[in-house]
Amino acid sequence: MADEAHSSVELECQGAKVYLDYDIHDPPPRPDSNWTRFVCISDSHAKRFAVPDGDVLLHSGDLTYYSTLSDFEATLEWLKELPHPIKIVIGGNHDFALHTQDGWYDMNYQRWHMGNKQDVSVISNLFKGDSAKRSGIVYLENEQHQFRVKDHAKIWSVYGSPWTPAFYDWAFNYSRGKEAENLVSTFPQTDVLLTHGPPFRILDQVLSGGHVGCEALATRLPDLRPRLHVFGHIHEAHGALIREWAANSDAGLFGETKAATSGKNTVFVNAANFPLGPRARTSDGQEVPVGGAPFQPVIVDLFD
Repeated sequence: MADEAHSSVELECQGAKVYLDYDIHDPPPRPDSNWTRFVCISDSHAKRFAVPDGDVLLHSGDLTYYSTLSDFEATLEWLKELPHPIKIVIGGNHDFALHTQDGWYDMNYQRWHMGNKQDVSVISNLFKGDSAKRSGIVYLENEQHQFRVKDHAKIWSVYGSPWTPAFYDWAFNYSRGKEAENLVSTFPQTDVLLTHGPPFRILDQVLSGGHVGCEALATRLPDLRPRLHVFGHIHEAHGALIREWAANSDAGLFGETKAATSGKNTVFVNAANFPLGPRARTSDGQEVPVGGAPFQPVIVDLFD
């Protein structure tokens, strides 16, 4: 049975294999040394859960729930304990104390931290300081980072941005339309794109049935064409899909594929681990724990 499970790649295209449903304690083996394993998580909200090993851990934001120092410390200690040599993280709309641009937290902290203003310099240092760096943690805020997972191997690039379309004026929010277009226009071409929120109509459907992803980001994607785009934010839409880009980007955004053999493909992953929606309960009515199936980390193997 184990061999049978290991042979089942749920999504596959040229140079990419994606695993959504697997034994967390006995994950599928890596194809070979010419592949890099990315393990995708998001919306952990200061909770701990089992995470399979890999070359690179990608966390797409909402590191905390209430954005307190204790929440950040708990998340950081958990991340440090994980075995991945490279751990790339961004913030999300719940991570209020990380949003210091233009004094945003100073002007808004009373909404969540009345009488208990958090020390943003201490929190920032948790993720940007030497201790985090020694544990392989790289915090990105509208920044690009390059890395190798082994000597003389491919140099990977990742760009991380915590911003999402307006959501009750929480952290890292922008208005749809021109402000969104201005922000995403600064995103560079990159192998891996890490955003907190999804693009429009890509794993962005909420319980009411509407699509709430960013239109400007979806429009920008034909120019970026990352090999992997990881996000979260919309918990109930956890999952993955592969899209094949049209040869002529003017002909439209992209067409869907399950096993493409030509053209450039992007693996999209909504990695939200905090259960929400019909799948948040088991068939016998039990609550699915944070990070538990079917909201467990998503494994993506990419050929170097």
